[in-house]
Amino acid sequence: MKTNWKGLVLVGLISSASTLAGFKLLGTDNDKDVIFKEASGESIARFTSTGTPVGAPGDFVYAAEATTPTVVHIKSTSTRQAYRGGGQQIPDIFRDFFGDDFGGGSRGPQSQEASGSGVIISADGYIVTNNHVVEGAQELEVTLHNKGKYRAKVVGTDPSTDIAVIKVEAKNLPAVTLGNSDAVKVGEWVVAVGNPFNLESTVTAGIVSAKGRGLGIIGQSSRRNGVTPASATSGDSPLESFIQTDAVVNPGNSGGALVNLKGELIGINTAIASPTGSFAGYAFAVPSSIVKKVSSDLIKFGNVQRGYLGIQLDDLDSRKAEEYGVKVNDGVYVREFTENSAAEAGGVNKGDVIVKVDGMDIHSVPELQQAIGLHKPGDKVNLTINRDGKEKDVNITLRNRTGGSDIIKRDETAAIMSVLGAQFGNLSDQEKQRLSRYKVEGGVKVLAIEGGKFARSQVEEGFIITKVNGKAVRTVKEFEAAIAGKEESMVTFEGLYPDAPYDIFSFGFRL
Repeated sequence: MKTNWKGLVLVGLISSASTLAGFKLLGTDNDKDVIFKEASGESIARFTSTGTPVGAPGDFVYAAEATTPTVVHIKSTSTRQAYRGGGQQIPDIFRDFFGDDFGGGSRGPQSQEASGSGVIISADGYIVTNNHVVEGAQELEVTLHNKGKYRAKVVGTDPSTDIAVIKVEAKNLPAVTLGNSDAVKVGEWVVAVGNPFNLESTVTAGIVSAKGRGLGIIGQSSRRNGVTPASATSGDSPLESFIQTDAVVNPGNSGGALVNLKGELIGINTAIASPTGSFAGYAFAVPSSIVKKVSSDLIKFGNVQRGYLGIQLDDLDSRKAEEYGVKVNDGVYVREFTENSAAEAGGVNKGDVIVKVDGMDIHSVPELQQAIGLHKPGDKVNLTINRDGKEKDVNITLRNRTGGSDIIKRDETAAIMSVLGAQFGNLSDQEKQRLSRYKVEGGVKVLAIEGGKFARSQVEEGFIITKVNGKAVRTVKEFEAAIAGKEESMVTFEGLYPDAPYDIFSFGFRL
């Protein structure tokens, strides 16, 4: 039976009013590799003061002491600027004389603060956190465990996994030890470390309740509106294979650490199941295997290099096995192939059931997505498939989202669109005709808002952008051209809502 997760939310942020400062995206640091501090795989020959071996059930002291210095507090600041009134009715030639506030409009910046957590992954200042912690921010301030404060810059973001990497200019920082999330067992003790409710370095404990959870929460806002998420339009559909735990996680824990009793990072806390927005029993973390892959790619390439099988899948149970006419009810069913499918080229057929990847058992779509998502285009994987009741192995060379095997270069315009966090569309002929009555010659409609700077600006879906930096935009193509090359620059947007065309709104932020 498919679980219906109600009340699932990304771990919330703490918000308040504050001032504004500049913020910019870092350029791609080509061929830069982050050196992770990884677990050796050997048992740690350390003992607590009570003589209990480190990592023994019930011993949380070592994990807390090892992890707390590596977890940081992240404060993000964003702003919006708006005016409301009859400004659209004033010819442009008079605006410079009377000002945009003429006719009863009001204008002024409104700033907003939010906070979350992050984990230091290298001594030279790279920090991993959630994408939803940093999206839309114009300024990021990181506070270390020792109270040191630093301005941070975004290295890269991956909305499809809700992972982001930021960097502070510092040296000799305490870095977390990376654990093996694939080796984590259900029932194992874990410790969550973060900054909930703006409380510093809070430690909670629980057990792993489940693995490989696919909850459908990444990009959920746009799916509710019938719009494909931005991550999917850029070729990267949401990848969810969460570790579920009953360790207490609350707003402000976003981006914090989930570690085993050896203090090794096994996940980044991301979401909670809650009807209220606060902890109500279960929390969910992105596994460290995904975190390592995503953060390494973001640092080296500026985007994630993800390999694809090129298939449409479905989970199996006894009912679906009977429906599809297959002889096994465990694994992942191959429904269709996409264009230039790597799996089809490698010998997979429709109706096959994938039961293993490189010898690892596969029970669900999230498990398969995780196993494949750890690879880049051009990598070879071995699939064990069940066909007509018999198992066979096939070797597949993974492809990129365009069907090739090359590294995908960072698309600067797509990167900016991702920062905006919204979907845009052209106006229909009917909409254009109606707006022309108010001397509006077209614009670009906001179809969906997933997050990013548009969410922080409090713009609502349906808003029509008529100008970018004072220049009219009539189509999505013109809109993209207007923002192209504007990284590190201040950009202003002007527009209206179709039900109130005389009320003009303006807002701006640094990309």
